[in-house]
Amino acid sequence: MSEPKTRARCPICGKPASVEARPFCSTRCADVDLGRWLTEQYRLPGKLPDLDDYRPPMPDTD
Repeated sequence: MSEPKTRARCPICGKPASVEARPFCSTRCADVDLGRWLTEQYRLPGKLPDLDDYRPPMPDTD
């Protein structure tokens, strides 16, 4: 016997995800997520590059 498939859950509110707004349950939750990215509530881990040592590439002389 096969196991029943579990439905994906909305990462914002936890309701079952809808096909139309996947992986969210609604466009409202999708908009909430977008707002969190735009207001920098979500951040990717890592160090920022040291821009003091940055040198732009030299143009080709050929």
